[in-house]
Amino acid sequence: MDPAERRYLEEEDTPVVKTMKGATTGFVTGTIFGTIVATWYDVPRVERSVALPGLIRTLKMMGNYGVTFAAIGGVYIGVEQLMQNYRKKRDFVNGAVGGFVAGSTILGYRGRSISTAISAGAALAVTSAAIDAGGQTTRIDNGKEYYPYTTKKRSAVDS
Repeated sequence: MDPAERRYLEEEDTPVVKTMKGATTGFVTGTIFGTIVATWYDVPRVERSVALPGLIRTLKMMGNYGVTFAAIGGVYIGVEQLMQNYRKKRDFVNGAVGGFVAGSTILGYRGRSISTAISAGAALAVTSAAIDAGGQTTRIDNGKEYYPYTTKKRSAVDS
């Protein structure tokens, strides 16, 4: 078996580690997004003597978005990994099921309605399936292996 093919089939991280990475990435992204929303939203103008209420509202908004994005990322990756281990396949169905469960549970809970849960789950499932089926990924296997060091010896002239 080709080393590149073996590397594709081997798992770099366990499902728990991948879930934690997804939740952490979601938290960081949500916190940054919450900061941006807080600057555009109705955070009151900070005055000289009353800076604390505006800061507290901004931090609450950042935390709220951070926790929501962390929950979506953790549930999505967790369910995707469960499906992958259960089905023994790596295809777009795993991501679609993960997207539906994440959208319907987290966003449906926040919306407090069944119709919101179904529509949010369907939206995340379709988005995930479209990205996975389209082959859009952040990793491209071009057959080259990159080392953090050089494998060629340098001549005395180069040093």
